[in-house]
Amino acid sequence: MMSMILMGGAVRCLLWTAAAASVLILLSSNDVEAQKLQAADARQAMVSVLSAPSPHPSLGEEARVWDRFVGTWDCDYTFFLEDGGVRHSRGELEFGWVLDGRAIQDIWITYSKEAGKERGIGTSVRFFDNKSKMWQVVFISPAYNAVVTVRGGTEGDRIVLRGVDDEDSMLRWSFNDIKPDSFTWRGEKSRDGGKTWKLEEEHHMKRRAAASASSKTARQ
Repeated sequence: MMSMILMGGAVRCLLWTAAAASVLILLSSNDVEAQKLQAADARQAMVSVLSAPSPHPSLGEEARVWDRFVGTWDCDYTFFLEDGGVRHSRGELEFGWVLDGRAIQDIWITYSKEAGKERGIGTSVRFFDNKSKMWQVVFISPAYNAVVTVRGGTEGDRIVLRGVDDEDSMLRWSFNDIKPDSFTWRGEKSRDGGKTWKLEEEHHMKRRAAASASSKTARQ
């Protein structure tokens, strides 16, 4: 009988030890997960601070130039090649206010046509220059080592931005046929000082519904 009592006590001791070990493992696992979440949050901290819910009041009426584009747009990209060919791509365009609403940023995304290939991506930051009374725009595409600076604003019912590329050719980028749910973006170039212009890009945009915007972007 005594041996059975001693054996029962040993079993209970082992069970308590196993239970304690399980709790420690669970707590340790929770700590690891918490650390992972904290690290993930740290990586997203800059993004959350960067975005702004609305334009800064100091922009006044100028904010209306770009505020109407805030959101996600489905893009039908068309590129007119030097050899006369035409290339089509699909993608999306994201617009949102940043830097306490003093600037607006966009992200241009081109979907890959082949599995395993990277998408194309570039971004612009736009801010209103009170000295020149123009919108200054800087576009970058790291994959192509591209940096383009243009400036401009509203001209009639269009938005027109002008600049010079790294070959000293004149650029004219414009937002045309602007409606609440669609617009057309055109990129033109002049190699003769503005005497003639060649249409290089024409992109047709349609606003994406808010519910489908987050789900489709998450799949890219």
